[in-house]
Amino acid sequence: MVTREVNVRSTAGLHARPATLLVKTASTFKSSVEIEYKGKKVDGKKLIGILSLGAGNGDKVKLTVTGDDEEKAINELIKVIENVE
Repeated sequence: MVTREVNVRSTAGLHARPATLLVKTASTFKSSVEIEYKGKKVDGKKLIGILSLGAGNGDKVKLTVTGDDEEKAINELIKVIENVE
């Protein structure tokens, strides 16, 4: 299991397009993905869960990835969260 805190840099936050890209990326890995914001934890492979977090620009979210490809998965997910507009 690996855990990292990541700053949301998208001006829209984790909404619509950024959340969809995050789900698509997370779904390419075997590892389970959990995203936490303000004490609420959701499955990183479920769009509705990510949208329900309401994380906005500049907010910090915590990623927890567990599984065989966790290191590669967390690095790719961090890139998505930090670089998508």
